[in-house]
Amino acid sequence: MIVNGSNVRLGLFTVVAVLAWMNALALFGHGAAHWIAAVLQAGVGAGALVCAVTVARRVAGIARWWRLLVIAAMTSWLVGELFWWFGGTGDGANTAPLPGVVAYFMPPVLSLLAMMLLARSAGLSARRGAAMPHSRVIAGLDGLVAAVAFSILVLIAGLGAKTGAALPRSQNTTLVIAYSVLELIVVVLAVLMAMAYGRDRPYRANYLLLSGGVVIIAGSDRLIAYLRTAGVEGGDLWGGVGAILGPLLIAFSVLERQPEFSGRGGAHAMDWVQSVVPYIGFVAIFSLLAFHLMIGQRLTSTLICMALALIALVTTRQVVAMRAQQLLTQRLYEAQRRLAHQVQHDPLTGLPNRLLFAQRLDEALRDGRFVLIFVDIDDFKEVNDQYGHAAGDDLLCAVGARLKRCVGPSDTLARIGGDEFAVLVEGDDELPEVVADRPRVALRDPFAVHGSAVRVRASMGLVRPPSGEPTPTSDDLIRQADSSMYAGKRLGKNTAVVYRPSSGVSVDFPSALRQAKGGVPAGFRLVYQPVVSLPDGVPVAVEALARWTAPNDMQIPPETFVAVAEGAGLGAALDAMVLDVACREVRAAGLELDLHVNIGAARLGNAAFEQVVVQTLARHDIEAGRVVLEITETVPIVDLTAGAAAIRRLSTMGVKVALDDFGAGFNSLTYLHTLPVHTVKLDRSLAVGAEPDRDLALYRSVIGLCGSLGLDVIAEGIEHQTQADTVFAAGCRLAQGYLFGRATPLDQMIGSSSGLRTRSHR
Repeated sequence: MIVNGSNVRLGLFTVVAVLAWMNALALFGHGAAHWIAAVLQAGVGAGALVCAVTVARRVAGIARWWRLLVIAAMTSWLVGELFWWFGGTGDGANTAPLPGVVAYFMPPVLSLLAMMLLARSAGLSARRGAAMPHSRVIAGLDGLVAAVAFSILVLIAGLGAKTGAALPRSQNTTLVIAYSVLELIVVVLAVLMAMAYGRDRPYRANYLLLSGGVVIIAGSDRLIAYLRTAGVEGGDLWGGVGAILGPLLIAFSVLERQPEFSGRGGAHAMDWVQSVVPYIGFVAIFSLLAFHLMIGQRLTSTLICMALALIALVTTRQVVAMRAQQLLTQRLYEAQRRLAHQVQHDPLTGLPNRLLFAQRLDEALRDGRFVLIFVDIDDFKEVNDQYGHAAGDDLLCAVGARLKRCVGPSDTLARIGGDEFAVLVEGDDELPEVVADRPRVALRDPFAVHGSAVRVRASMGLVRPPSGEPTPTSDDLIRQADSSMYAGKRLGKNTAVVYRPSSGVSVDFPSALRQAKGGVPAGFRLVYQPVVSLPDGVPVAVEALARWTAPNDMQIPPETFVAVAEGAGLGAALDAMVLDVACREVRAAGLELDLHVNIGAARLGNAAFEQVVVQTLARHDIEAGRVVLEITETVPIVDLTAGAAAIRRLSTMGVKVALDDFGAGFNSLTYLHTLPVHTVKLDRSLAVGAEPDRDLALYRSVIGLCGSLGLDVIAEGIEHQTQADTVFAAGCRLAQGYLFGRATPLDQMIGSSSGLRTRSHR
């Protein structure tokens, strides 16, 4: 068929329909109109038969078999008509002889077989088995609507079915009832299969045209019987219009040669026909009942009940169809939502991907108060090489879950790609290096990977949107954070670097330390954070913390430049410089509180460094009892015996020693047992728990153990009053954290708190 074949068929159907309806007006008398109707009916029937035979000879398989069944049905119908025309009884009823009646029974059966063969070739049985419950209910309701509508037509036809005007043209009540039941079965099954015939099924147009022709012929036959019963003049002509149009549709069905209906317009036309099929019988029957009342006829109680049942069925069908449509719409919405989630989220970790992160970053740019952190796992390739890619994927998921716990509900954590993550912390006015401390603490504890404990270190690049400058794009910010992260990797990994516009300048802390020749490198300074007593919060000591701003104005985190200095063999020089600067500033400020200074674990057992401590305290006239050296673990303490001896020597001088970050790093209970330290500082990771009862139990256990060993305990990382109350309830009397004061220059700290000038007593 050519693409515009549907238009040709529509035009021909319209012409024939107009001719049939004009002939039903009997403008030239009823006798002539009956002859014209017979000619039209015979012509269309013969034409359909010729079309079926012609096409059947050119096709094979199912395409031939169902056409052969149509040919047999139309031949049987023509045989019955010949018996009726030339062998009728002529007794007024003009009924057909028995062979003709038998021939009339064959077309419905053969047509039904042809439709079932088409349906089977389309796989409708499998489709129906996979249908949703609503679809099966709707199909059942469609069958009931068709059955009730056609039953009303059969009942209202009454005695007209025995006059010979309607098939099977017999006065035998049994044969008439049997033929009516056969037509009912054919119509119901035709409607059910038509509604199940999806757009994606082959031979859809063939089936809809064939079933439409069969149903029109059956309906026309019963309508003729009704009009004969009602005594409508020319009723046979009006009812016989369907006997002309039905075979025409059958002719169209056998001519369609494509398994799929060709042309978008034709496919849409079939969609429209299929959508109105359930309502055609409803509208037709109620139109007929209205006509029945208009001509003065009465409706029996049976017909009224059946009409009410038909209304109820159609209403129920519509309600169920609307519900099914709602469910379908809901499923489509959920599918669309899942698709959008897949497009915007990483399939491995379930975190937002780069696309969604860029959108969130664009939104945050409107407010301008956020910190962007770019996180890259150091030496991740070694995990893949040692444990396999599946273990690497598990580690990435675990890292994502760990990082997610350290971000707020309004923040965004995303996996950008590979082993790279990005964090958008919104509405935070804290310094970037303070914000970076959260993911660093989150990643501090080891990860379980295939039965092994793997420690994860990460390099981070941080960006805060510039104030008073043109607003950058999200791509610009991500690129800046990425460049800062790689700058940190060049410094020695496990770093956090804040972006500065001139970050392309080389950053080398060991060189700056060497060039200072025992002095203070450019950009180096100390800030101090108070250690307070609980519950009053009175300062009892200050901790000196190193800060360094590189020549390019890039703020390098302490973890970065300290690790680089240790790697360059300058750890002792750095610790000596920090101790010297801290003692000088505390002495100059007249501060009478204890002074905590961090030293690397590698300094334990270094006799030269111990001598430096003695000389520094003497040079600045600082009492040894006021100094607390906090052991930080950039490397593990390998020789615990030598370390213990070194601590005893320092204690002999009067210098106290504290074990820093207990609960993280390489610290263990062995250290507490072996090393004669005076103070234990609990790592800040112990304070970030989400369950207060468990936190309290953990603190009580650790503090009780330290108390039994005669050790003071300082709880680090206290940021909220609830945490302070928890550690106090656990027996801890010293604390440090943002709740009591941030790390600031000593002059600012003294200016904001008069209690710092007078030494407090524990």
